[in-house]
Amino acid sequence: MSFTMYSTPWCGYCHRLKSQLDREGISYEVVDIEQQPEAAAIVEKANNGNQTVPTLVFSDGSAQTNPSLAQVKEKLAALA
Repeated sequence: MSFTMYSTPWCGYCHRLKSQLDREGISYEVVDIEQQPEAAAIVEKANNGNQTVPTLVFSDGSAQTNPSLAQVKEKLAALA
């Protein structure tokens, strides 16, 4: 798994990014921060205390908040 996407079921930005990633065949893990309070803490840490989704956390520990598909692909290429 190249990254984890922290999201909520009602987040439109999350749904859009998920469908873009799926179309591109990019694999990822999804964690619902409403179901997992410890995940919400990870998102807050990456976003100055805010529960902003989607927040992506990559294998190197870096995070992106509400990135574009291009930003995600660029990051994955840098990690490869």
